[in-house]
Amino acid sequence: MADGTVIVERDGAIATVTLSSPGRMNALDKTMWAQLGAAMRDLGADDSLRCLVLRGAGDKAFAAGADIAEFNAERANSMQAKSYSQGGIGWMHAVAECRHPTVALIQGACVGGGLLVASQCDLRICNESARFGVPVKNLGLTESYDELQAMMRVIGPVASLEILLEGRIWGAREAYEKGLVNRVVPDAGVVEEAYATARRIADGAPLVARWHKKFIRRLLDPRPLTAEERDEGYACFDTEDFRTGVAAFLAKKKPDFAGR
Repeated sequence: MADGTVIVERDGAIATVTLSSPGRMNALDKTMWAQLGAAMRDLGADDSLRCLVLRGAGDKAFAAGADIAEFNAERANSMQAKSYSQGGIGWMHAVAECRHPTVALIQGACVGGGLLVASQCDLRICNESARFGVPVKNLGLTESYDELQAMMRVIGPVASLEILLEGRIWGAREAYEKGLVNRVVPDAGVVEEAYATARRIADGAPLVARWHKKFIRRLLDPRPLTAEERDEGYACFDTEDFRTGVAAFLAKKKPDFAGR
């Protein structure tokens, strides 16, 4: 069986990261996890980018979780599972830690590890045919603490327990009602809406987007803010982009931000 692959494409300030595993509903194998982590780290370091779109190949699935066919070879016991998971968590964290805003474009199935990847993105936009679940109870396995963290941040402990204990598949509307996705769009328009969202993000000041991501993430940490951290909340006033934005507003023009 051929390995899946992660495809990276760029269009100006927007990059697309596509999970592609033909015939397996874009299920993620070990190779794909490693490729995803490497791609996100490389893209995150590229200052010419302003937004990333993560999606699955085709319109049937974002990703149907981990590749179960690997389990006998890669996760046959607790030691193997721990080693595999530690690598996978690092690759998954690369999505959450990306400096640029990330948009998950979800079509069709988004389950198991696929849902965990989508949960690491900043925004999630799905089509009406999307479905979500973490039916690991049917495999006799648990999600680790690290794997659960991103999902809990998005939907909280009550809904997280619901989706885990029942193993039920949620439709798009239920996922929206429980805060798992930001927007549900008709099937024919979901791709355009996701990229329109990415363009709106890319039109803004990139430093501001990165700061807001950083600030929101930091506020999830219960430790008190330091004086230096509070001061960083005003650093934007010393940037070229701030001067550009104010001047453009006063002149009633669209700003052209340089990211400085």
